[in-house]
Amino acid sequence: MTDKLTDIAQFELPYRRKATIRLVEFEGGMKMVRLVLREGTRITQIDLDADSATQLSRTLADTAARL
Repeated sequence: MTDKLTDIAQFELPYRRKATIRLVEFEGGMKMVRLVLREGTRITQIDLDADSATQLSRTLADTAARL
């Protein structure tokens, strides 16, 4: 069995960057949110538990509201 990936959203960001949010279900049943950032050929993946994803989303929303 392999990990199950479900794409949730994709974003075109400034300066030709891209971000993808995925739900990852691991073999053992654990679920995480995966944030994939792409800059040209560079790819950064960050797996977040529910608390971290919630905290990050709130911080991003609060900061964006101040722009």
